[in-house]
Amino acid sequence: MKITPVHYKKLCFVFEKLGWSFIRQKGDHLIYEKQGFIRPVVIPMYKTIPVFIIKNNLRTAKISREEYLEILRKS
Repeated sequence: MKITPVHYKKLCFVFEKLGWSFIRQKGDHLIYEKQGFIRPVVIPMYKTIPVFIIKNNLRTAKISREEYLEILRKS
């Protein structure tokens, strides 16, 4: 299955399900952090988040494509 653009709330749900915590908001960007990770995950508040942003955030969070799609499917 391909990664497709999603609403920002769905992406927030996936990261929260995997233990990432909402820390703060700057403008229309939500910042999530998790213990043991140096870089935060930044999620823009877009109606449809482009695939390249989703892939960058998955890479930053060290989440596999399959794991992401599984959680998204269950939501």
